[in-house]
Amino acid sequence: MKMTSFFAPAAHKPLLPANEIDKEYKALRLKVFLGIFIGYAGYYLVRKNFSMAMPNLVEKGFSKGELGVALSGVSIAYGLSKFLMGNVSDRSNARKFLSIGLFLSALTMIAMGLVPFFTGSIAVMFSVLFINGWFQGMGWPPCGRVMVHWFSLRERGGKMAIWNVAHNVGGGLVGPLTALGLAIFADWHSVFYFPGLIALLIALVAFWLVRDTPQSCGLPPIEQYKNDYAPDYSESHEKELSAKKIFLDYVLVNRLLWYIAFANAFVYLVRYGVLDWAPTYLKEAKGFSLGETGWAYFAYEYAGIPGTLLCGWLSDKVFRGKRAPATILYMLLVLVAVLVYWKNPAGNPMVDHIALVAIGFLIYGPVMLIGVHALELVPKKAAGTAAGLTGLFGYLGGALFANAAMGYVVDAWGWDGGFMVLIAACVLAILFTGMALRRERK
Repeated sequence: MKMTSFFAPAAHKPLLPANEIDKEYKALRLKVFLGIFIGYAGYYLVRKNFSMAMPNLVEKGFSKGELGVALSGVSIAYGLSKFLMGNVSDRSNARKFLSIGLFLSALTMIAMGLVPFFTGSIAVMFSVLFINGWFQGMGWPPCGRVMVHWFSLRERGGKMAIWNVAHNVGGGLVGPLTALGLAIFADWHSVFYFPGLIALLIALVAFWLVRDTPQSCGLPPIEQYKNDYAPDYSESHEKELSAKKIFLDYVLVNRLLWYIAFANAFVYLVRYGVLDWAPTYLKEAKGFSLGETGWAYFAYEYAGIPGTLLCGWLSDKVFRGKRAPATILYMLLVLVAVLVYWKNPAGNPMVDHIALVAIGFLIYGPVMLIGVHALELVPKKAAGTAAGLTGLFGYLGGALFANAAMGYVVDAWGWDGGFMVLIAACVLAILFTGMALRRERK
């Protein structure tokens, strides 16, 4: 059986009686939203565990540069997978796609924690993390598919802002779960297998909650239900598109999409340049323990929740649906917070925590807005591919550099060299977002 056949979109069902549609729509919209929120949070439980293990691996004799190369396996695979599997997702059942990807990712991390061979060399660690990154790329696209099919244009920005904090809920739990796993198992390998076991259960919950499209549940398209149509909407937008048409007619020729993809690369460099190296930087430069870095990790992620919600509100209400101005504002403030995080002398942990909280509060707003923007630039049957293009740049550009190159930069020029890279990335993210804003105005 071909993969695309197994994941084929759910078939349309006969339309429900008119007096049942509103009640069923409301119930299912809540259910699928909870499904993609909980499911995507689950992906983050098994995405960045390696960062928490790196201080222990440094003690085993691996250099930061070598570990950065291993960590880059996730970014390389995720960038490619989000783009390529995003195209498959546009033509697939979101319920199966989301759940199976999470299930396989969780199994990969459990194996990495339980089998010593998988943490025995850089080549093996890179390979396992590459496999995990590929499965991780199956998370965002089906969530995007659900969002554009179940929520209409005028409500999508707010709903996406709320959904986007799933990043922070899942990512922030990695720190406390690390501490809990160490307390229960007294084994640093538990940073892999303990969150993995929880993610397996979440995959089952996501499968129970998520549904593919309204039409597969006997409901009309969301545009008809909400009487909220995009300016270029037509019935053809409800037809599945071929891979060739998605790529050639809607994605690769879209100049504005390319601008925000480049901006995304530099946003992700800052996001993961700070996040992935926080445990190592705080231990080496600021004297934090592993438990303390876990809670700093938690604070970074959870600060993104109110920051993302505020960013979505600013974009919708203050800037009237324009995504670029809010992104520029947030990245300017990120620049200031990164400078404080860098220049604060060791021995002032409260300032380090505040700086990390500020970066976390701010960085996820641009991450979210670029994703929303990508969805709005193409028909909804091409949403996964458009978001995949920005993800390709974010991970193969920004996150890959943050993982692999940052390690060697720090080995060669110290942490000062690494922070100079982060400052430059903030400036370039603002520049490319400004180019997108200029194009939008035209």
